[in-house]
Amino acid sequence: MANEILTNEVLKFLKKLEKNNNREWFDENKTVFKAYEKEVKELYGSILDGLRSTDEIEKLKMFRIYRDVRFSKDKTPYKIHFAGSFSRTGAKLRGGYYIRIKPGDSFIAAGFWDPNKEDLFRIRKELELDAAEFRAVIGESSFKKIWGDITGDELKTAPKGFDKAHSNIDLIRKKQFIFVRKFSDKEILSPDFIKNVTNSFIAIRPYFDLMSDILTTDLNGTSLLD
Repeated sequence: MANEILTNEVLKFLKKLEKNNNREWFDENKTVFKAYEKEVKELYGSILDGLRSTDEIEKLKMFRIYRDVRFSKDKTPYKIHFAGSFSRTGAKLRGGYYIRIKPGDSFIAAGFWDPNKEDLFRIRKELELDAAEFRAVIGESSFKKIWGDITGDELKTAPKGFDKAHSNIDLIRKKQFIFVRKFSDKEILSPDFIKNVTNSFIAIRPYFDLMSDILTTDLNGTSLLD
């Protein structure tokens, strides 16, 4: 695994972009942007190398800097961060990894951002049946030290067909099942940043393994992939 270190110039550029978020300024600085985009992509590539040593990763996707402003009140044309995701390979391996570089607000995330309605229903039915193993995995001390508590959007009350007084309703009403770890600017510029991100993603694997097992079997434990 290469040892790319992100330079502070990347963060300085993003701060300038935030103050000059218009096409004229961006066009004048596009060559500079491309150089920093390449630097970040190389950093993400090193993280991909580390992930592939312990997981099956299909691809790295680096998101475009251009914003979709069609349905947004904010009409600024450019994102003021770099972001990328890592997709796991195959139907048996569920969950995804994400990383964002933004001055003062960088983070990594892992989990299930937008499960389809079938997957969401299957997760909820599992939690309705028994959430003991789920709680044990996400409550393990070394896991919580890195990732903290589960987060994501959730309903204010029980989903249709579920008991609002159920003992696991705090989990059942979730629409997303995400973990987030924040990094300071000093941390992302550190030589240890790649290692820390890679180790954090490795630490999420017990959660991914459990969720993959849930999403590829029925409530009786019979595989849905055969």
